Amino acid sequence: MLINCVAYHNGQKLGDIPVNAIPEHLAKPDCLVWVALQDPTPDEISHFGHQFALHPLAVEDALHGHQRPKLDEYGDTLFLVMKTLEPDRENGIHVGEVDLFVGRNFLLSIRNQTRKGFQDVRARCEREPHLLAHGSGFVLYALMDAVVDRYLAVIHQLEDELDSIEGRLFLKGSSARRNIAALYALKRKLITVHHAAAPLHEATARLYGGRVPPPCHELPEYFRDVDDHLSRILHTVESQRDLLATAIQVNIAMISLDESSISKKLAAYAALFAVPTMIAGIYGMNFDYMPELRTPLGYPLSLLSMVVLDVLLWRRFRRAGWL
Repeated sequence: MLINCVAYHNGQKLGDIPVNAIPEHLAKPDCLVWVALQDPTPDEISHFGHQFALHPLAVEDALHGHQRPKLDEYGDTLFLVMKTLEPDRENGIHVGEVDLFVGRNFLLSIRNQTRKGFQDVRARCEREPHLLAHGSGFVLYALMDAVVDRYLAVIHQLEDELDSIEGRLFLKGSSARRNIAALYALKRKLITVHHAAAPLHEATARLYGGRVPPPCHELPEYFRDVDDHLSRILHTVESQRDLLATAIQVNIAMISLDESSISKKLAAYAALFAVPTMIAGIYGMNFDYMPELRTPLGYPLSLLSMVVLDVLLWRRFRRAGWL
């Protein structure tokens, strides 16, 4: 589905243009055509691929979708794949994809399975015509910056989630199984963020310093800023993964402590029952000569000895922390 097809001249918006007028505007000097598609059909992708004379291999990748984040160069045209991450109540993180074709005087953006659009990015670019005058390179930067900022929002959400789980670890009555499940679910989310940010970090490093692709020649410091944000995101992900591993180890250690405490209690209660059982067993033997066997006080004295010994054992176990 076509969202926008807009032409700009020296950073100033000329207005929406029909698709069949794209070649006419591409032929004008200092003119930029920015086309945005959302969940397009194969025919739409093929049509715009012909309009912008895109490389067949890049068009094929866009048709198939589900690409790993990457940056490919086809002559003076760039093909960039990015993953979009958006908070989701049911699955934690909703993953989408954005494919960008960037030429000397055009940019074609294709959004697949993304919930939030880039209208705010277009508005930002139009508010800064002096930067938009740099052409498609600035639009590329603005879109990358918006995607990376959404990564930061997801990272902040995961940090809050980790803090919440850590707070539950030491609560009395907290379910260890539920905590382990929550920690592993959070680990999967962190892996999702890493899979989106790490390849994009590698791609962004090619847009400043050394040999820079033609559309990005005049904006190296802007792409360096995006790269810095990605570095911070990856550093945060690694830090959270370390904290997560520690939290899992602490939770497992607490499970072991609980099991040890239960074993101690069972052993203590077994000892409390073993003493009376032993005395009752001895007096149940068929002997003619036993202490106090034929006296009226023999039975109450044996019961009293059982109670006294159990009380002494109970106090001993209590002081030791077993009961």
